[in-house]
Amino acid sequence: MERCDALGGISEEPDLLVRPYGSGAMRRVNEIVADWMQTAGMSVRRDAVGNLIGRYEAREGDGGTLVLGSHLDTVRDAGRYDGPLGVLVALACVERLNDRGERLPFAVEVAAFADEEGLRFGTTFLGSSVFAGTFEPGLLDLVDGDGVTVAEAVRSFGGDPGALAGGRPPDGLIGYCEVHIEQGPVLEELGLPVGVVTAIQGQSRAGVGFVGEAGHAGTVPMKGRRDALCAAAEFVLAAEETARGEDGAVATVGRIEVHPGAPNVIPGEASLTLDLRHADDAVRERALGALRERAEGIARARGVRSRWEVRQESRAVPTDEGLSATLARAVEETGLPAHRLASGAGHDAAEIAAVAPVAMLFVRCEGGVSHNPAESVGEEDVAVAIEAMGRFLELLAAERG
Repeated sequence: MERCDALGGISEEPDLLVRPYGSGAMRRVNEIVADWMQTAGMSVRRDAVGNLIGRYEAREGDGGTLVLGSHLDTVRDAGRYDGPLGVLVALACVERLNDRGERLPFAVEVAAFADEEGLRFGTTFLGSSVFAGTFEPGLLDLVDGDGVTVAEAVRSFGGDPGALAGGRPPDGLIGYCEVHIEQGPVLEELGLPVGVVTAIQGQSRAGVGFVGEAGHAGTVPMKGRRDALCAAAEFVLAAEETARGEDGAVATVGRIEVHPGAPNVIPGEASLTLDLRHADDAVRERALGALRERAEGIARARGVRSRWEVRQESRAVPTDEGLSATLARAVEETGLPAHRLASGAGHDAAEIAAVAPVAMLFVRCEGGVSHNPAESVGEEDVAVAIEAMGRFLELLAAERG
């Protein structure tokens, strides 16, 4: 918990927690966590995108590699547990092994991914996609708000953009397990400190834009206006309406940018982000197509032009039955029921699932609040998570001899 507090104080801005990919704050956090990894008896490396990876070797031979971890980047005005808690719980488990002088029949790697939230470029899982070998080279050309491309940011962060598509997971990868705050209210309502995740819902992220005509706010009659922001506002409500019409769907417009952005000028251009999620990929894809048609229809009706760019699509991912069963048994051996629940948020585990079995352990968070400075977890719940993950490692070791 003290380490979570320490990392939570490292930000690009003084009055809120914001740690985007490639930032100076990310560099400082990586340096600190790397020191903790080395003290825990791990060798440390950074890959081509800047993921920080600590490795605790097996006791002998080549028994494969189990990866634990999460991410160290944040959203804007974040809480201090989403991401870092999973890295630090994994680190605590390795520290316990090292303190006992114990090695397992397989190596354990703690992965601290450099970009899960997609704050800077609007695309999630940049770090874990490189780790898994699933990175799409076309993403190198995406630009941030300052016009910096992904390729330029990777190079500035000490990475190699040319090597991102050639990344691959560790040899003999036997699985990945991630601890994460629930980001929802289910465990709190049940009075349980932890739960075992059954699936991660699919999501689409799109950039949507409307281009009209700027003009004087006092002299252009309402009838003749081509107001891009009004078109964007109509689309925001269309996204809400569409999601409410599909059971289990959620749609969010989290950011709108307006040009020229003056109080006495009709907006000539408006750009927004769309985040659409559902556990059924067919439903999500249908809703996404419907929203694109709505954007085009709104543009035609208002005499403006529309833009549409799908920036990321992640399919719904079930967790591995076998690995999850072992995790559930580990929870039960702490004396608690292993409640199973789906994840409404995306996680690095969804990307790693393309190349290995994955499991996830959720930790109760107060009020289900996340992506917010009020994000909070109880010390006793974190203790349960560490205990359960330690038992999970023991059970896997017994299974693999």
